[in-house]
Amino acid sequence: MAPRPAWKGYLKLSLVTCAIELTNVVTHADKVSFHILNRKTGNTVKRIYVDAETGKPIEEGDEIKGYEIDKGDFVHIEEDEIEAVQIETSHTMSLDGFVDKSSIRQIYLDTPYYVAPADKVSEDAFAVIRDAMAGKKMAGLARIVLYRRERPVVIEPLGKGMVLTTLRYDNTVRQPETVFGDIEAVKTDQEMTDLAELIIDKKKTKFDPSKFDDKYEEALLELIRAKKAGHKAPKAKAAPKPSNVVNLFDALKKSLSPDSGPTKPSSAKAKPAAKRAKAKSAAPKRKSA
Repeated sequence: MAPRPAWKGYLKLSLVTCAIELTNVVTHADKVSFHILNRKTGNTVKRIYVDAETGKPIEEGDEIKGYEIDKGDFVHIEEDEIEAVQIETSHTMSLDGFVDKSSIRQIYLDTPYYVAPADKVSEDAFAVIRDAMAGKKMAGLARIVLYRRERPVVIEPLGKGMVLTTLRYDNTVRQPETVFGDIEAVKTDQEMTDLAELIIDKKKTKFDPSKFDDKYEEALLELIRAKKAGHKAPKAKAAPKPSNVVNLFDALKKSLSPDSGPTKPSSAKAKPAAKRAKAKSAAPKRKSA
């Protein structure tokens, strides 16, 4: 069964327009989820709205959204009034500018969606826009109303389709200096940096998302299977907490020991680093600052 589109509308490049639809890249369908039950009866429960002053439940037809303009003073907004709010980006994404995707800092990237033509008539125009961006190696900037919020987005070619990523507004993103500003500048020891580079070479691999597995999810399933069989919950094995490194140089050397796997430097730069590391190991050990 094809996934339900998250949005349908039009993609526009100057006077060229095509119908498109967005589909969520991420699915949570196979994740473990729990229902809330009444412990005494085993029945599922449901949430109800209760009047904060009287404590009495309210009927669904009596619910209404409110925007607080002053303490305890609300403007009432009907659901159909919200639905009636429409701007151009509610139904059309205009490609207003083009950038190199790598120029967008990672902290601004939010949620990805697949973009595909919505019908046969739109396939030619869609392909022209996609192939033009691919030829120039550029990504398009646009805006879209998604889940009742207008969001800036970046669109780029991906195989026969395209992928759209919503972007975060600048005023919602904490800038790195607000977190990293108090980190003191440290002059690192070159020999220790060389050892760390060797460890990186040793652990070099290729990105393969199929090898990722959710250990926490597996532990939850193990718990569910045990409870289903009438057994007690499995005893959790506490993972050992790493201690602070007392001697950084020793820790780096041990990371390159035969017990931790073969070291395979992948570049000429790694060879002199290995020689320096060997000479360093023969010298008296130095405590890190």
